[in-house]
Amino acid sequence: MGDADGTGGGGRRRRLLLVSTNYAPEHTGIGPYATQIAEHWAALGHETHVLAGMPHYPSWSVDPAYRGAWRRTEARGGVTVHRRRHTVPPRQTAVRRALFEGSVLAHQLAAPPRMARPDAVLAQLPSLAGGVVAARLAARWRVPFVPVVQDLMGAAAAQSGIEGGDRAAAAASRVEAYVLRRAALVGVIHETFTARVTALGVAPGRIRVVPNWSHVAAPSRPREETRRRLGWAPADTVVLHSGNMGLKQGLEVLVGAARLDPALRVVLMGDGNQREALGRLAADVPNLEFLPPAADADFPEVLAAADVLAVTQRASVLDMSVPSKLTSYFAAGRPVVASVADGGGTAEEVRRSGAGVLVPPEDPAALLAAVRGLAADPGAADALGAAGPRHVAAHLSRAAGLARYDALLEEVLGGVLDGVRVGTARTGVTGGGEGGPGGAAPGGAASGGAAPGGAASGGAGTGGAGTGGAASDGAGGGRAGRAGVEGAER
Repeated sequence: MGDADGTGGGGRRRRLLLVSTNYAPEHTGIGPYATQIAEHWAALGHETHVLAGMPHYPSWSVDPAYRGAWRRTEARGGVTVHRRRHTVPPRQTAVRRALFEGSVLAHQLAAPPRMARPDAVLAQLPSLAGGVVAARLAARWRVPFVPVVQDLMGAAAAQSGIEGGDRAAAAASRVEAYVLRRAALVGVIHETFTARVTALGVAPGRIRVVPNWSHVAAPSRPREETRRRLGWAPADTVVLHSGNMGLKQGLEVLVGAARLDPALRVVLMGDGNQREALGRLAADVPNLEFLPPAADADFPEVLAAADVLAVTQRASVLDMSVPSKLTSYFAAGRPVVASVADGGGTAEEVRRSGAGVLVPPEDPAALLAAVRGLAADPGAADALGAAGPRHVAAHLSRAAGLARYDALLEEVLGGVLDGVRVGTARTGVTGGGEGGPGGAAPGGAASGGAAPGGAASGGAGTGGAGTGGAASDGAGGGRAGRAGVEGAER
């Protein structure tokens, strides 16, 4: 592939499009990763564009600075960000999530970014609509399409307990298969996702593990100073959960633990669609408090001020998500108690880090016992906490994480996959007239019909290098070393 000027050669300036519904100023979940990737490419001199939604996460309420905006193009950190309005459901059900995805899909297909043909289109999933848009734009431009799977929405719908989840899971899986089969390469943020991605029709040789990284700074102020400011007494045992308050987190287990031990101080910091329900559940639990999301500069200090950092998931959550909070927890230097299913990616990451202990999910008594054990043995707690920053330094640095994305990009742009130059049409694989899930692309348009902007995608194939066969594992994109970090949670 050539660079932005159409000339060949690796290392030259390129034009890139990243499709990610979540982006700065969102400061949790996928947003920080998408932002750092795009700004990193811009800093390298690439002309970088992002197609995003309106900031709304984790509160599921549109940022006041963007309310009423229909479309907006802005320069941020050297990146051109193209925003499109969409619905924002304050409460998650399968139907409301479908409306959210449908509105993203309709607006972004109707008004794709105004830009010259890029060299590649990348997408951050779990936004199914964003994945479809990115695949269709890549097909229109006949350039490589590379999705990176942060969450698996089909599995998420089945495992998270969302209302109507079974039907939603089947539909989401069909759309995920539609998207991923059109990719030149597929990135996954944890090796536990590989089996599901393969089951969706992606050849194992086209899957690359691109772990996330710790995107927060190490704490720099004394813990005691932050505890005084927050009103946490020296004798308090503080258990902190930070991040999204959604269905899959199963935060009722922390409410239960707080109810079992009035001397324990449980803090839920963040926002999400279950915030109000949790507030009602904990109305009679005076030792549980809610805090709004901390400012970026203060976030590491608040984490470090806690005695124990909690990560919780419903028992049904196994292989669809690995919480992004873990990278921040490890950097904070405090022990982690993980109330999660054994055998899933989250449990594997806690084991891998050496920075925490595992307890059965949805079991308040087991969680409380683990916290009490750490409180009774400060030396053991400090030893677990100290393992976190070491793990970050060895495996979760920002430089290492961004280098994996650079390698993924160079592999897909710099070589040949299955004997076909990446980005050219591949006849007989996914060419004209093939419908999307159930015979039609999401939104009801067949992929053989009109692509964004009116260009038919059928005759040109699907952009990408088809789905069969194994990709080269050259130095440009070999499998990302040690696969082990967590993705952005939804």
